[in-house]
Amino acid sequence: MRQTFNAIFRQGFFRSVSILVGGTVFAQAIMVLVLPLLTRLYTPEDFNVLAVYASILGIISVAACLRFEIAIPLPQRDDEAVNLLALALFSSTFFSVIAALLVFLFPAVIISFIAQPRLEPYLWFFPLGLWFTSSYAALQFWATRKKRFGVVTKTRVAQAIGGAGVQVGLGWAGIAPIGLLLGHLLNSGAGVFGLAFNFFKNEKKLLNSVNLINLKAIFLKYDKFPKYSTFESLANSASIELPILIIAALAVGPEAGFLMLASRVMSAPMALVGGSVSQVYLSRAPDELRAGTLDQFTESVLVGLAKIGVGPLIFIGIVAPIVFPIIFGEQWQRAGVFLTWMTPWFIMQFMSVPVSMALHVTSHQRAALLLQIAGLGLRVLPVLIAAYFAPRLMVEVYAVFGFIFYVIYFIVILLTVDISGVGFKNSTAKIFFILSGWVVMGLVVNFSLKLMK
Repeated sequence: MRQTFNAIFRQGFFRSVSILVGGTVFAQAIMVLVLPLLTRLYTPEDFNVLAVYASILGIISVAACLRFEIAIPLPQRDDEAVNLLALALFSSTFFSVIAALLVFLFPAVIISFIAQPRLEPYLWFFPLGLWFTSSYAALQFWATRKKRFGVVTKTRVAQAIGGAGVQVGLGWAGIAPIGLLLGHLLNSGAGVFGLAFNFFKNEKKLLNSVNLINLKAIFLKYDKFPKYSTFESLANSASIELPILIIAALAVGPEAGFLMLASRVMSAPMALVGGSVSQVYLSRAPDELRAGTLDQFTESVLVGLAKIGVGPLIFIGIVAPIVFPIIFGEQWQRAGVFLTWMTPWFIMQFMSVPVSMALHVTSHQRAALLLQIAGLGLRVLPVLIAAYFAPRLMVEVYAVFGFIFYVIYFIVILLTVDISGVGFKNSTAKIFFILSGWVVMGLVVNFSLKLMK
């Protein structure tokens, strides 16, 4: 295993990834280590409230910048990119103000719509969370463009420490569910100030090129992003988050709370490698496209992901049902079962999402939009049908169709980039050996824990 890591990280791409991974390890370790505390300080019903808040914020925040943020690494000239950054931040602020007005004027309507009365005192979290999350994303893409991965890492660690500290502290004081909500807010975007400081320290002079004429020209040049990518991201996030809202509203018991815990546990290894790879991939992909080597580059990334990331996901999926009650308490056993059901979905998501920006780099925004709209129907409709015929199986249905969608997504990416498959063929034996080791380890742990009961 050590030789595999060394071989992978000797490549320039994965050296950049390792910078992000180092900080992400620490940040995710903090979030995972506090989970056993949080599940004892907060109830499944509290996590249910957090799941609804995070789902709604997840839907609206991805479109707040009109997707200009993902275009920031693409231009060759910084004066063009800084206007994209300005467009993203202006858009983020505008929609956050609109959200604040809606919360102020129509709180009863919002609560009636989301069917979560416990959220009423905390509606003001939505405009704050929207601005922090979307503005952080825009500035993070600027840092990605400048390859300042160390700066991004520092903000992630700071956010994790702040978010976890607030959740534990307020939970200890019995202030629920506000502790979970405030911690989520800090963990999602408090690093915006650090990234903004870094920008002003290094690129303040670039702001001289930001004016109405340039903003209009850049808006028109990159109009595919608000036209197609915005609705694509909305469809993608809605296809993930809407089923959670449906489950929270219609399921028997706090199923969304269990789903929230399962997702948070699995998101740790996903973010550890997948999120970092995605950032560095986007910083390199435009250059690889111009050099005519995007297909080889993308395939090498996918092979690396298969070697170092899929195994741990399989291991977690195998041991989750028996480990969750031990770590998080007996009342959370169902969350472990959910995680096992979701493992195939998370594996395909882990392989697809880090290189999904290939669709945007190659100007296939319309195809990406159509794919996500299809995914919205594929994931939401089965959950609605399950809610009517088999409400106890809504989460399982959600997991199965999530897996089907990401299989389709993965195939579309392969076809778009025109990957030959030579890299996978040459690495098949090594990948199989690595994954087999993780499977055996998971089965041994599972069997050993059952014997100890």
